[in-house]
Parts: sequence; C-alpha cells; structure tokens
Amino acid sequence: MVSLAEAARERGIKYFLISYTDLFGAQRGKLVPAAAIAEMQENGAGFAGFATWLDMTPAHPDLFAKPDPASLVQLPWKPEVGWLAANLWMEGQEVAQAPRNLLRRLIAQAADDGVALRTGVECEFFLTTPDGMAISDPADRAAKPCYDASALMRRYDIITEISDAMLALGWGPYQSDHEDANGQFEMNWHYADALVTADRHAFFKFMAKSIAEKHGLRATFMPKPFPLLTGNGCHAHVSLWRGDENLFSDPSGALGISATGYHFIGGIIAHAEALCALLNPTVNSYKRINAPRTTSGATWSPNTITYAGNNRTHMIRIPDPGRFELRLADGAVNPYLLPAALLAAGMEGVSAKRDPGQRLDINMYTDGHRVTDARRLPLNLLDALRALEASSVLKAALGDEFCAAYGRLKRAEWDDYARHLTQWERDTTLDC
Repeated sequence: MVSLAEAARERGIKYFLISYTDLFGAQRGKLVPAAAIAEMQENGAGFAGFATWLDMTPAHPDLFAKPDPASLVQLPWKPEVGWLAANLWMEGQEVAQAPRNLLRRLIAQAADDGVALRTGVECEFFLTTPDGMAISDPADRAAKPCYDASALMRRYDIITEISDAMLALGWGPYQSDHEDANGQFEMNWHYADALVTADRHAFFKFMAKSIAEKHGLRATFMPKPFPLLTGNGCHAHVSLWRGDENLFSDPSGALGISATGYHFIGGIIAHAEALCALLNPTVNSYKRINAPRTTSGATWSPNTITYAGNNRTHMIRIPDPGRFELRLADGAVNPYLLPAALLAAGMEGVSAKRDPGQRLDINMYTDGHRVTDARRLPLNLLDALRALEASSVLKAALGDEFCAAYGRLKRAEWDDYARHLTQWERDTTLDC
C-alpha cells in the first residue's frame, strides 16, 4: 500500500482533504495535516454520521473515513492539498449504505465472474451568478446556443483551467463545449474502470465548483435550474470487459453489439423505473426527464424506456460498436450510485438473459406517440421510490441496508417537498 506520509514528503503536500460522498451526493471532508496522515491512513478520520446525509442517529458510534491512497489527487489550484476518496467504517465493519462501499462490493462481485465495468460520463453544468438565479453571461442569448464558439470563449479562463487540471492529472480530457442551454457547458475525459471514473466524477464536480467560485461565479449540476432551458444530464457510456476483451463488442451483432451487451441493456430496460430513484435522485430531476419543449427546440432527455441506434431521443442509444450510452441520469446523480445501479441492473440482465425488446429507430420526440406499448419514466420522485421499493431484484443486488437507508432519507425529502406551498398553488387555487 502506498504510504501517504511518504507521498506528502515527495510531492510537497501539506494537508490532505479526506472526503466521502454521502447518500445525497454531498461531499464531506476533514482537513488533515501531513504530520497526522499516517494515523488517519490506518484508522480513518472520525465523523458523526447523523450530521451528514446517512441514515444514522446521534446515538450511532463514530464513523471512520479511511482514505484510499489510489485516489490521491493534488488540488491543481492548490497543490499543497491532497484530495482523497474514503471508504466508511463503523465498529470495524464497512458501512453497507455508504455509496463508495456499495460500488466496491458490486465491482468485487463482477470480478468474481471475471468481468469489469468501464464507464465514461458526460458532466453538464451551468455557470451562473453566485446566487444561482441567472446564467453568468448576459450576452449568451442565442436561440440555438449549442456549440456557440463566442459564448464558449467568453468562459475560456474557467473552462481551460479545469481542462488544464485534467490534463495534468492524466485523465485524458479531449473536448469541452458550450451545451444546448444558454450558460451550459460540458467537458469530456476518457473512460476508465468504474471506480476510477466514479472518483474522478466526484472530484470533477468539486473542482468545477471550486474553480468557478475562484472566478466569482457558481457551477451548478442541478438537473433543471431554469424551466425553459435544457437541463443538466450526466450521460454514461458503458462497456463490460474480461481482461482486454470487450464483452459488448461483436462485429456480427446488430450495430456491433454482442448478445451479452443486449442482455445488459435488457437489464437496464427491465428495471428502468426503479433505477430512476438512483439516477434521477431529486424532486427537481423530474422537471428534466418529463420536461416540455425548451427554447432550443428539444429537451435532449428521455421520457420513455426505449433504445435505439445512434439516436439521441431515446433513453439508451448505441452510437458505436462495443458500447452504449445511457442518457437517463442527470447532474444530481451520485457519482458512485450511477455505476452501482448500472452493475446491479445490467448484470442481472446478463444472468437472466433479458431481451431488451425491439429497437426503435424513430424520433421519439415527434413520433413517440405512435409507440403505444413503450413504458414511460416515472413522473416524480415518489413514483420512482415506490418502484425501487417494489423491485426485489434491485433490492437483492443493492442490499437491504442500503435500500432501507436510501429509501427513508429520500421519502423524508419528498415529504418535506410536499409540505412546501408554491406560488403556483396560490395562483390557481385561492379562488377555487
């Protein structure tokens, strides 16, 4: 195991930020001086779990975040600080509800079958004013703003600082662009093993927010921060490997996808409603996947459980041989629960040899009404949570402790939302 104390001496690290991601996707951390990191590496940094979004009470024992040395990243904007993803322990046992622990367990199960999931993510975000109430660039007003070169270059300093950081970290960033909404951007880097991508996804969100703040702005991954603009998705590119062999690749298969690949897709499709509870985890999420047409002309998000070839109007598209893109998840998705959900549903599909059904090579935005048997995605978070609670397959794969913890906290979030009185209700109901 890499000695973090030795790494500190070699790299000039003065402090370590030991971080974990809770059930709601929030990053929690403790700043540890390099002089104390050896003890923290062995025993972990102590937290009170109830103080974060974990299903615990003030009576629970100490929660210990044990850093994973393989995840070490020096903050590009403050290299004297080393960021570390951590695994959660309590009373000598790994915490089953912790998202990174869950992903590691599912990865280990897949490894027992001789396979490994590789993923890439497309992280969309808005750059807004510090209060989040408006996009940060008042000149970004085009009706079709996607790939707007001028709007992209007006945010050159922020985008290139993030891209330079990824280059220095060896992530292999290969493009950045202005996305379909005014004020929205996307940055892409190379795919990797699922845990590596999940750690990078978690760090990317932290980095984008930190660098935006440094420039006096705010980066938000909120699924639908502006009602008439395209929402923030987090498209995942997925493949399954055995060593150097891509198990999804088959030159003789339809669109270059193997039977294993289609069974994996079949698992995602079979459990899509329940997966929404994990991949679309907020009340606001359902304003993205069930949105009316935006000012740009399309939402670019799915609302039915369908798949196609290279066609962005479906929940799943197959853009190239050997992989598929899941377009369901949004910017609020937990970086660790996204690949965990893919493994849970996809591997069940492979085991059960699930048939994904007919591929629909049509424009679902214009002709979807003609497909009478296509299942629709949940209309709200409560419906998605009910689907997850009813899914014996996903509950078995994800574990009772995780599902119970996640369900309780998300139900409480829904109840809190339901108690909220909106201006729309007053406008439409005061005179009823």
